[in-house]
Amino acid sequence: MVKHLFLELCRMLGWHRKGSRGPAIWGHWSSLALPLLLLSTALSRAEPSRLDVFAAQAAERLSQYIQVDTTNPPGNEGRGVAFLAQIFDQAGIQYETAESAPGRGNIWATLPGNPDAELKPALILLHHIDVVPANAEYWSVPPLSGTQQDGFIYGRGAIDTKGLGIAQLQAFLALAESETALNRDVIYMATADEEAGGFFGVGWLIENRPELFQGVGFVLNEGGSARLFDEQSVVLLEVTQKVPLWLRLTAKGRPGHGSSPQVNTSVTRLIRGLSRISETEFPPRVIDPVAVMFEGLAPYQTARDRRAYANLRESVGDPDFLLMLRLRSPSSHALLRNTCSITTLEGSSKINVVPAEVYAELDCRLLPDQDPARFVDQIKTILSDDLISVETIMSFTPAVSRTDTPLFAAIAQVSEQTYAAPVVPIVSGGFTDSHFLRDLGITSYGYSPFAFAPDEATGIHGNNERLSVENLERGVRTLYRLLDLFTQTP
Repeated sequence: MVKHLFLELCRMLGWHRKGSRGPAIWGHWSSLALPLLLLSTALSRAEPSRLDVFAAQAAERLSQYIQVDTTNPPGNEGRGVAFLAQIFDQAGIQYETAESAPGRGNIWATLPGNPDAELKPALILLHHIDVVPANAEYWSVPPLSGTQQDGFIYGRGAIDTKGLGIAQLQAFLALAESETALNRDVIYMATADEEAGGFFGVGWLIENRPELFQGVGFVLNEGGSARLFDEQSVVLLEVTQKVPLWLRLTAKGRPGHGSSPQVNTSVTRLIRGLSRISETEFPPRVIDPVAVMFEGLAPYQTARDRRAYANLRESVGDPDFLLMLRLRSPSSHALLRNTCSITTLEGSSKINVVPAEVYAELDCRLLPDQDPARFVDQIKTILSDDLISVETIMSFTPAVSRTDTPLFAAIAQVSEQTYAAPVVPIVSGGFTDSHFLRDLGITSYGYSPFAFAPDEATGIHGNNERLSVENLERGVRTLYRLLDLFTQTP
């Protein structure tokens, strides 16, 4: 800051020609350095730093963003685009937008790297604008109110992912205002439809605007965070995820009147088939990324569980360990096997009509090394009924992001400085838009600058989703430090 003040004073006194950074002005430095240092100290006490200002803006901006209804379905992400565009207009930052369908908006803005330098691969800061529905009956505040209460911001999307989007935005704006010469382009991108698969968002942009991803080497997206284990913080960084395989099962039978029960109907066939699926436990398996994750988390477990986590391939043979894990951490247990959840059922539209056709939908998640086609054959074998058909609604390809990268190293350095925390690569049981980008060969990490206590992230897709103001402001500062480091590293 002192040098900045010195340069400003030089311009005022005419010592500094526009566009010049030559040594002529530095002869005055020694005589003015101490007064300017004192002035800088006084100013820093009198008003907050610009980064503090951007951090302090974050809570109100998140409240406003939550109030923009982008519930998917139907999405209406264009409303979120308009909200973000207004902020870019105020900051004087150019941006572009695109609709994949009416109302399904996407927006991106770029801070260009230094044109006089050999640029490194670009970085995208990615979040999705859409949010899942919320049942107001079970919330303590209106889900789209953005209420600030007791140090928290409440609302659907506070964590998933409008909170992340605002933290990224404020850090991005702070980086823009710093006018630092960047060694790479930094791109802020907000997209549609992630909650329904991303086909109107990142998936659409890859197909229709492929030039946006040329020269991109890295993406920071949702999927990780810092977590507190007793007194020790750990930064969880998502590097891969289970593969979603969504299936529709359709059972057929002879229709009829409800007053005349038949031996077999479409309904009874489907019920028997679903019962067999619900009773099937797919065998446990340990893939390398999951073994690395459990080993990294082992030091933060109880003495009883520490050895089991550190020796996962041996532990999965112990039924007691698997039961314990399923009861204590269903999400961790799900990383050890393929899973299927029965989520949707639809039968007759009238109580006294036996339908000719009924269906159910399964949310299956496969370990990344599994063949979806072979798994569908396995489901058909379990159903054991030729009158129940199986259709694939959605399936993605697996991919893993490497950890021997400069971005991983930068995250590790900032995590140590901010939280005194190590970084543990993790596997996610859910899916994000990162899979689209990994398919392009782009290193994509699930990274959040927030730190959550064990019960703080429970509102995601549930009731009373909330993010603390302290977490949000610290997240802005943390992400700015990471951007500043990663865009200056030689």
